[in-house]
Formats: sequence, C-alpha cells, structure tokens
Amino acid sequence: MSENGKTPVDFWFDPLCPWAWMTSRWVLEVEKVRDIDITWHVMSLAVLNEDKIDELPEQYRELLGPKGWRPVRVVAAAAELHGNDVVGPLYTALGTRFHNDGEGPTLDAIKGALADAGLPAELIEYADKDTYDTQVRASHKEGIDKVGQEVGTPVIAVPGADGEQVAFFGPVVTPAPKGEAAAKLWDGTLLVAGTPGFYELKRTRTKGPDFS
Repeated sequence: MSENGKTPVDFWFDPLCPWAWMTSRWVLEVEKVRDIDITWHVMSLAVLNEDKIDELPEQYRELLGPKGWRPVRVVAAAAELHGNDVVGPLYTALGTRFHNDGEGPTLDAIKGALADAGLPAELIEYADKDTYDTQVRASHKEGIDKVGQEVGTPVIAVPGADGEQVAFFGPVVTPAPKGEAAAKLWDGTLLVAGTPGFYELKRTRTKGPDFS
C-alpha cells in the first residue's frame, strides 16, 4: 500500500498505441470504484522496435519514425518542466484526440492536446528535439526491465503477494470495462499478481479497439 493507503499502480504507455489507450481507460474506471493510486510513465514503441525496424511493415516503420517520437517527447518535456502530475491529464488529452476523435498523432493534435490539458503551447517545440530522449529511454527501460522484452505497451505494475511489484503487459481489453466490470477485472489482476509463478494468459484478438 502507498502512504495514502491506496494500492499503487504504475502504468507505462505510448500515446500511439490504441490498446494501451483502452487499458488506460479501464484503469481510470477502476480508480472510481477501488482505492488505487496511479503513476503514469511513458514508454516508446519506437525504442522497443528500433533493433528490428527493418523487419516491420512499411506503414509501421513510418509510424515509428520521427512521427512516433513526437508524442512521447512532448510528454517527457511536460513531466520534466511541470511535474509528473501532468502526465496523466496530458495522456488523456492526447489519446482522446489520437484515438477517439480520429485525428491521429499529428502535430496539430498534439498542440490541441496541450491546450486541452492546460499546458503551455511552447511544449510542442520539443516534439522534434532530442532534449529529453534520455528521460524517455530511462522511463521505457524501467517498465521493460520489470516485465521483460517480449511485450509491448501497456505495461502495468501492481503489488504482488510479498508486496513487491509484479508487472504485466496488458490487460488487453476492448471496450474498456466500466463500473463493477472494471472492478472485477482489477480484482482478478491483483489475484494473478499475488500468485507466485504466474506469468501469462492469452488468446487471439478477434476485435479491434472499441473507443465507445
């Protein structure tokens, strides 16, 4: 338990990923019905795939180029200059525009998200600068080191049986459960995290992200 008596949850995301977006909306639903304390962190699909970028489909390679770096760079700059408490609201603003509103990760969408989150417009200047790339990579590494290399985004870390953090990729779910359904999935997540030796549940996805 954290100092405020709530269950700590660490959540790593890349704003580009629609599946991370779905999971993040679930976690925010959980926050309404369970005493949890969420800390948001960036990770980067561009960093995750940089050693195998040539093996990826052309469309994916394009997404993970400069365009893919822009959102995480702006989030990292916002965290460095305005504190980590702005990361969650900025992620919500980015994801709403990228995914729900269908704008995609454009510079205009990022600018709009900064305004939506009440952050200075000047932060867009960091979209194409490597000023805080070290921080992006460090945050990414922290999440990946907890969960392993064979995953993507999102990564969540929750307390295990002995109080030590247990990290997972996912849960991957669509649409994001609400109310008591969100609480049940959360309770199950804590249950498997508290089971020594538990590693994986998985099945083939048959539906795309449902942002409703």
